[in-house]
Amino acid sequence: MIALLIIDMQKGMLSPTLPPRNNPQAEDNIASLLAAWRERDHPVVLVRHISRAPTSVFAPGQSGAEFQERFMPLAHEHVVEKNVPDAFINTGLERWLHARGIRHVVIAGVSTNNSVEATARTAGNLGFSTTVVADACFTFDKADFGGTLRSAEDVHLMALANLHGEYAEVRATDDVLAVSPAATAT
Repeated sequence: MIALLIIDMQKGMLSPTLPPRNNPQAEDNIASLLAAWRERDHPVVLVRHISRAPTSVFAPGQSGAEFQERFMPLAHEHVVEKNVPDAFINTGLERWLHARGIRHVVIAGVSTNNSVEATARTAGNLGFSTTVVADACFTFDKADFGGTLRSAEDVHLMALANLHGEYAEVRATDDVLAVSPAATAT
């Protein structure tokens, strides 16, 4: 069995105060993946960040912490609430996957260089066969450690390069959808 993990697709990610982002088609690709998993009745895990900072848009009770409408979980889908970028830390996600015999995860969401990368690294380190869907993730412009502003696309591509071949296989939405989730399980 193969599970789809959708990371942090919350209303706060739509804030106009965020820096410029890449992959404007990411939400449509995530929605396509979600529809395919639901159609095949395969496991879906929706992850959301719940901030410990009371002023964050992701703080409990803030509308930004809510899932975006198109990514609202169905009653039988698993919801993981995390307080750090990595969806495996202090959440029970690993145990939930193992209890269901799931050894392969497909990851999509935001942001590529933060929660997606952290979660994919841990998934790979824990021995899960991990796929990150490049065009179903996005990130934001960010200054590097030397102070040079990097475009969201550069940050995105570097995060994917960090993952590919070591922690995960990086693929496109069409490639993932071309193969039944059951058939891609390893």
